[in-house]
Amino acid sequence: MRNEFAQTIISLKDKNPELVFLTGDLGYLSLEKVQERYGEHFINAGVAEQNMVTVAAGLAHEGFVPFAYSISPFVTLRPYEQIRTDVCLHDLPVKLVGNGGGYGYGIMGATHHNIEDIGVMRILPNMRVYVPLTGADVAEAMEQMVADPHPNYLRLNLAAKVSYPVAPFAQWRKIKDGDKGVVIGTGPVLENILNLPAEMIDGLEVWVLSIFPVTEIPNALVSKINSTKKLITIEEHQGQCGMHECLASLLLNKLTTPISFKPLYASGYPSGRYGDQKWHQAENGLGGESLLANMNAFLA
Repeated sequence: MRNEFAQTIISLKDKNPELVFLTGDLGYLSLEKVQERYGEHFINAGVAEQNMVTVAAGLAHEGFVPFAYSISPFVTLRPYEQIRTDVCLHDLPVKLVGNGGGYGYGIMGATHHNIEDIGVMRILPNMRVYVPLTGADVAEAMEQMVADPHPNYLRLNLAAKVSYPVAPFAQWRKIKDGDKGVVIGTGPVLENILNLPAEMIDGLEVWVLSIFPVTEIPNALVSKINSTKKLITIEEHQGQCGMHECLASLLLNKLTTPISFKPLYASGYPSGRYGDQKWHQAENGLGGESLLANMNAFLA
């Protein structure tokens, strides 16, 4: 998604001269053309993410729309106080962009992973979190972000390759129909479900959730959960404050019958070891044979 992001931020500048781009000394072989297009509106803030966010807040206060870009934990966790105090409490249109959400940076380890970002961002006042599924989602999400007068966080990762038709970017989208059970996912990890054997997923209805916070669940989705009595969620994110928790609280007032509910989420580092993104997904039951086992147990 990084390339789609760079291409889009360049094209958006033509229609939005108020855009400013800030980077925390990041972007080798991906942001050179952005720097060329933005000129003096391209700011390398250095390895000083807290200061970068405060500068972005000042620019937003003066009428600019700043995009602040870095590796996901460096643009969300490291400057968290500045995001809360300088950006969110003043409801300024600062656009934070984190590359490599979840286990995206693989063997670089926990310092470069971010399995807490959706949760910590969505609880901040006025903040909206955008989680693309496919590469095409990135440009559509960014168009919405530029038009959104509130603070935003965009979580980038390796784009999912989805063989089903995918509607334009929105908070809720149905990927496929089914009557055996319901799957709700956020982000590209949902691809792991869609790549399961056809005989397993043919009867599953699959939805993707792409914008947080969440205040409503579509009536059609609630109806299908009530009728199938089976719901499984998948997210490359900690369970605490994750997608499944916010959905569970909403469903308490919507469900008319008991259901079987299986949340799949990142539990961190069960073995204490590091590997690539797919390895971490498999270790946490989000991909590979462990996901297959989880699905077999859930559908049995």
